[in-house]
Amino acid sequence: MSFVKQVFRQFNRQCETKENHVEEELRTRYYRVNLQSLFQSVKEILENDKQAKVVSDSIDHGEIAVEINRGKKMFAIITIITVKPYETAVDINVSTEQTVLLGAYPSLKAEIKRIYQELDKKHPYIGVGKHAGE
Repeated sequence: MSFVKQVFRQFNRQCETKENHVEEELRTRYYRVNLQSLFQSVKEILENDKQAKVVSDSIDHGEIAVEINRGKKMFAIITIITVKPYETAVDINVSTEQTVLLGAYPSLKAEIKRIYQELDKKHPYIGVGKHAGE
């Protein structure tokens, strides 16, 4: 990635994970667990976080919406889907409306990494971007 792109990325107000993200730490993560368990774990992580408030959740759609306030207000959508039996994927999209002098992207990315780290402690991690080439 060019230096100019990296500088402009710093000022993005949205950060999301996806299968083939250029940054490996922002690729879709997979866990060896079923949808219900992973959905419940994500919800527990967010509910136990005093700076986060779950706005809505739907296991039918595999989505949890949460407002996060860590000095700056953020909004996150966490999508959980089962790809195969005991292979469940988690994607996270975090955004903010606030303007940050040095750019919001690092704090949005840190929020995604924090959620993934909490999930890594609870469930067997089996890979990232496993279906990027399909």
